[in-house]
Parts: sequence; structure tokens; C-alpha cells
Amino acid sequence: MAIAVKLDDILHARRMTLTELADEIGMALANLSILKTGKARAIRFSTLEAICKALQCQPGDILQFEPAQAKRERPAAVTKRSATR
Repeated sequence: MAIAVKLDDILHARRMTLTELADEIGMALANLSILKTGKARAIRFSTLEAICKALQCQPGDILQFEPAQAKRERPAAVTKRSATR
């Protein structure tokens, strides 16, 4: 995915564990772990807001667009669409 989740970096900088963050924002540790590892396919704005509030950061500190990754993934997505037509 072309969107990288930098949550681990921010947690490390804040000297906070994922468990502490989960407790602070009232989110299940398992769901937060899915987000941290980049396996989440979506995030609610309310969740993003709670994370930013707890970590005193901006959404752009957590989510980063990686153009090189997008270029590598793009041809595969086009191929899948062409095959289904």
C-alpha cells in the first residue's frame, strides 16, 4: 500500500507503548495493532483524532504517502482490472 503508517515511530519518540495508547484512547489493542502494522484498509476520522490527541501530533505525522510504493503497485492493479473485462 502506498500509505505508510508511522505510528511505531511516534510511539517510540513519545516513549509510549501500544498498550498505553490503546488504554488512553479506549481502543482494542488488536485493532490498534492492525493499524500500526499497516494492515488496516481504513481508519475512522474519530480514531485518527483520538490518536493525534493522545500523541499530540498531526495526522501527517502518522500517515505518509510513499510515491515509489504507489508506482510499484499501480501496474498490478491495472492488470487485475483488464483481466476481469
